[in-house]
Amino acid sequence: MENSAQFPDCMKCGEGVLIPLSDYGRDGASIRYKAWVCSNPECGYNIRIDNGEISFGRALSQSFK
Repeated sequence: MENSAQFPDCMKCGEGVLIPLSDYGRDGASIRYKAWVCSNPECGYNIRIDNGEISFGRALSQSFK
């Protein structure tokens, strides 16, 4: 995949790039770059911030909220 937007390469698979994702907090405030996810679907690497704690490598799943 071409890294035209200059996203960082995924260090786990070396094939994808890490794409930033944003979310909304409890009070509706925007949270920029809450998570970064590898663009390679077979890789699934991710790093995220939850309540001030950094977690990585958790299994990805669809949210039905």
